[in-house]
Amino acid sequence: MPELPDLQLFSRNLHQKLSGLKVKEIDAPVPAKLNVPQATLAKAIVGHTLKTVKREGKTLHFVFDNDHVLQLHLMLNGELVLGTEPTKHTILSVAFSDGTMLSLTDFRKMANATLDPEPSDAPDALAVDTKFFEELLSSKKTAIKNLLLDQHIIRGIGNAYADEILWHARISPFSKADQIPKDKIKDLSKAVKTVLQDAEKQLIKSHPDIISGEIRDFLKIHGAKIKESPTGAPVLMEKTGSRKTYYTDEQELFE
Repeated sequence: MPELPDLQLFSRNLHQKLSGLKVKEIDAPVPAKLNVPQATLAKAIVGHTLKTVKREGKTLHFVFDNDHVLQLHLMLNGELVLGTEPTKHTILSVAFSDGTMLSLTDFRKMANATLDPEPSDAPDALAVDTKFFEELLSSKKTAIKNLLLDQHIIRGIGNAYADEILWHARISPFSKADQIPKDKIKDLSKAVKTVLQDAEKQLIKSHPDIISGEIRDFLKIHGAKIKESPTGAPVLMEKTGSRKTYYTDEQELFE
């Protein structure tokens, strides 16, 4: 699933390619993945100009000149395709005035589109600070990784970057949140920004035009092929359901 660094680039590149264009037509082959009827979506955005594309948490927001917002959530396997024709497994396609077509595709039909989504009260991962984490963690007995993944608490972090952040902060993903001491909470707060911003820089360097997919070849510990951390510790893996957690013994467990 694309996470914050991926979506930062997707939004930037889609803004560069599509902003200023007028919507000519839409098609929703899988109407169940819209929160409104196709006719309602068409009335809201067809004939209107795309002002900007921005990331909101783990979603993309397409903002139009009449202030309607189309939110796209790629979920686990969704992809964005720019072309001139709808592609296979299309959930939604938006045709623009210059002949370009943006298609949201997903062979599992999990990706979805929302017209004018409700704003979230949860802060973005790039906007939180040490004080936020101190207040949050003091009353939470759950594992710290679970908190980082909860989009109702903090938006933008997914499974891969949660592992990277916790390794960078040297905190075990299985630590109880309310047992993490203040000095390590400060390390966690710094790690969130450092890891996410560094990942975006890596993506810009290696895949500057990306609008879809997941590039993970620069991660430090999250990945089945990574056997050792950069500091030489064996990478361990624990599976919970379908989710894999990668970590090392360098990370302190607080319980």
